[in-house]
Amino acid sequence: MNQHFSTHAASPSLRITRLANGVTVATEPMPGVATASLGVWVGAGSRHERADESGLSHLIEHMAFKGTRSRSARQIAEAIENVGGEINAATSTEGTSYTARVLGEHAGLALDVIGDILTDSTFDAAELAREKGVILQEYAAVEDTPDDVVYDAFAEAAFPGQPIGRPILGRPETIRRFDARAIRAYLDREYTPDRFVVAAAGSVDHAAVVEAAERRFGALPARAAPEAEPGRYGGGERRMPRKLEQANLVIGLPGLSFRDDGYYALHMFAQVLGGGLTSRLWQEVREARGLAYEIQAFHWPFSDCGLFGIGAGVAGADVAELVAVTLEVATLAARDLDAREIERAKAGLKLSLLSALETPGGRIERNARQILAWGRVIPAEEVIARVDAVSVDDVRAAAAATLQGPPTLAAIGPIRGLPPLDRIAAALRGA
Repeated sequence: MNQHFSTHAASPSLRITRLANGVTVATEPMPGVATASLGVWVGAGSRHERADESGLSHLIEHMAFKGTRSRSARQIAEAIENVGGEINAATSTEGTSYTARVLGEHAGLALDVIGDILTDSTFDAAELAREKGVILQEYAAVEDTPDDVVYDAFAEAAFPGQPIGRPILGRPETIRRFDARAIRAYLDREYTPDRFVVAAAGSVDHAAVVEAAERRFGALPARAAPEAEPGRYGGGERRMPRKLEQANLVIGLPGLSFRDDGYYALHMFAQVLGGGLTSRLWQEVREARGLAYEIQAFHWPFSDCGLFGIGAGVAGADVAELVAVTLEVATLAARDLDAREIERAKAGLKLSLLSALETPGGRIERNARQILAWGRVIPAEEVIARVDAVSVDDVRAAAAATLQGPPTLAAIGPIRGLPPLDRIAAALRGA
C-alpha cells in the first residue's frame, strides 16, 4: 500500500507519496508557473562502484538515452524536443539524476520517457561501443585541461584507494571493458527502489505524477542495496611536473559531512577565506599581490565525510610565494575572522538557498536531494535558522580543527617551487 503525505512543513503545496516498493514521489505545484520540471534521482553514483566498475555510473547515464525496446535514441530525443522540452542527466559522487523541463501539459510525456529509459533500455552493443568512444573523448578532453586534472588528482590523493576518490569519468582501461552484462549487474545491485525519488515542480498534479510513477516504477521489486564503502580521508600528495604556462595547485584538508553539526561553520570559513571578491585570499593574493588570476576556497561535503580545499593557478616562478601567502592567510583567518565577515557569509548562503527555490528546477533538486539524504524535505526556514545560529567562535573552532588535519596537495605544471608536504602541514598548524 502506498503511503501519502498530503502536506509538508517545507511548503504547503509539497506532497510526498511513497510507493509500496520504496520509490518516493514528491511534487510541488507552483502557482503562476506554466512549465514543469521533473525527474528521477537515484542515490547511486561513482562511490558505489567497485574497482573494476570505475566510470560505470557515468556510462549508464549516457546509455540511458541510447534506446529502449519501444524508442530509438532519436525517438527519445524527439519525444521531448517535439514539444519544446529539454532532457538531461548528470552523475555525481553520490547520485545520478535524469531530468526534463517541459510545458505543464507535457509533464506526463516527460515522465513516461524518463521511466522508459530507466526501466526498459536495451544497451545495444553498437550504441554502447559508440558511447564508450564518446566518453573516451570526454576523458581525453579532461586530460588536456590541467585545472580539471588537478582536481581529480586532488580527490584521489585525499581518499587514496577508495571509490569516493576516483574520478567520475573512470579510466580508459575500465571504460573499454564495460558491456551490457556489467551495466545490468550494476543496475540490479545499486538501482533499488528505495533509492529512487521522483520529483516534480511547477505546473504539475500530484495524483497524475504518482500514477505515472506507479505505472513505470511500481513493479520494481523491493530489495536492499549494499552500503557504500565509508569515506576515510587520508591526505597525501600528487605532483605532476609538466611544461605548461601556468601551475595549477590545490591544497586540501579533511572536511565535514553535511550531517555534521559543524558543517555550516566550516562552509562559512571557506566563504570568508576564498568565497568571493571580498574574501581574504582574493584580496591578498589577487588584489594586493597579483599572484593569481583566480583563487578559491571550497568545502565538498558528502554523506559521511568531507573535503576542504584551496585552489589556484599561478606562474611557475610564483608558486612558492603563493603557497606561503595562502597558508599565512588561512591560519590568520582561523584566529581572527570577525562578525562582519561571518554575517557576509551568512547572507551569501541565504541568497544561494532562497534563489535556488525560485525555479521549478531548483525545487526538484532540493526536494530530491534532501529526501535521499534525510528522508524528508527540510524547510528553508529551518536551514536559515541553522545558518543564523552559527557564531564567530563556531567558525573559528571549525577552522582550527580543520587546519590541524593532515594536508593533501595536488599540483600540475611548472611546480619546482612547491615546498614539501610536511612543511605545508607545519605551517597550517602554526608550527
